[in-house]
Amino acid sequence: MVEKQLWHPVAASREVRDAPLACTLLGEPLVLWREPGHGGDRVHAWADRCPHRGARLSLGRVLSGVRGARLECPYHGWQFGGEGRCQHVPAAPDFVPPAGHAAQMFEACERHGLVWVRLAAPESALAPVLAEPPLFAPGGEAGWRVVLCGPYEVATSAPRLVENFLDLSHFGFVHEGWLGERGHAQVRTGVVEEGAAGLAVRDAQAWQPRAYAGAEQGAWIAYRYEVQHPYAAVLRKDAANGDPVSNAIALFIRPDAHERCTAWFVMATLGDASSDRDLLAFQDTVFAQDRPVVESQTPRALPIGRTAPVTEVHGPADRVSSAYRRYLNRLGITLGTT
Repeated sequence: MVEKQLWHPVAASREVRDAPLACTLLGEPLVLWREPGHGGDRVHAWADRCPHRGARLSLGRVLSGVRGARLECPYHGWQFGGEGRCQHVPAAPDFVPPAGHAAQMFEACERHGLVWVRLAAPESALAPVLAEPPLFAPGGEAGWRVVLCGPYEVATSAPRLVENFLDLSHFGFVHEGWLGERGHAQVRTGVVEEGAAGLAVRDAQAWQPRAYAGAEQGAWIAYRYEVQHPYAAVLRKDAANGDPVSNAIALFIRPDAHERCTAWFVMATLGDASSDRDLLAFQDTVFAQDRPVVESQTPRALPIGRTAPVTEVHGPADRVSSAYRRYLNRLGITLGTT
């Protein structure tokens, strides 16, 4: 399964504190916990199951002491060190647990304020860019401010949500008065570049009456998109009239099921005087406008022409979404597609 070879966001880093945290990825129950030390601290993602009698480790607690941090099982108090191996059995304190007495571990890292997990090592055929979590570097200028928004739980597939993020032509209708106007519905799709590593879009433009949280007038906005992961996309937008405010937004999605997902937006802004609270409120409002529409789409799984029971027609403004569907087909993505 290709999806297990990919890095996926599972939780905000700020959620993983002193106690273990339960979450699920691709149907696999996980426990996240943080180990102090290692030049700061280190986040772990393990199967949420004690190898002793199958209790959920997420119901346990994190212990710290001279022997290092350990995750304690809630059932019999077995203690597991950062490398997964059992270090102590309270009922038999002189027992030295063998190597097989260990929790199942998965790769975990932190990027962009999120914890990312990969369930299986990538095969050689996978594009090298997918060997790491998606990049998000707003620009070379100093002074960018970054705000994490979400999580947003959505009753649709992850690919449907990505395609909506890449779609400029819905702005005048779904986000009327915010990101678009019916009287300015025309968009310029720009240049779409496709490759094994994903796709990039440059020179796309849309008219927006309120391009960012603090905007006071409308403008043509230039968009650039990058898709280097089937369930993630990054955009940067700049006002074409020389407005000093620039914005970059990354969409990162955890595919919870075939037709259900959880999303985070990482917003980066340069020159915007809006407070973090205003930025969060702006993103909450925009996503609240998107949610009922994307959840109404049928089928919820994105029809990319593989085994789709229905077909969808396309228009001239759909060049980017068509390229995205081809990208999913090239990767062999099945979760969230038909």
